[in-house]
Amino acid sequence: HSGTRPFLCGDCGKSFSCSFFLSQHRHVHTGEKPYQCGECGWRFMKSSHYKSHLRMHTGERPYTCIDCGKSFSRSSTLTKHHRIHT
Repeated sequence: HSGTRPFLCGDCGKSFSCSFFLSQHRHVHTGEKPYQCGECGWRFMKSSHYKSHLRMHTGERPYTCIDCGKSFSRSSTLTKHHRIHT
C-alpha cells in the first residue's frame, strides 16, 4: 500500500489506487447502473450496493452486535446500533 493513486478520472480529476475503482467511479458521470436485482428490478451503480440490497430479499443479517446479539443486514446499521450501548 504505497498510497499512490495513478488512475485518474478524465471527467473530474479524482484519482484511484486501482483501475477497478476508477471503472466503478465512471458510473457517477454516465449514470449507468449495471447491477439489476432479479427480484424487484432495482438497479445499482455499485456491486456492493447491489449485494447489500439482495440481503433485503433473502433476510440475511450477517452483522451481529457483540453486546446484545441483535443482527443487521448492513454494517452501517450495526455501527449506528452500537451507540445505544455506550
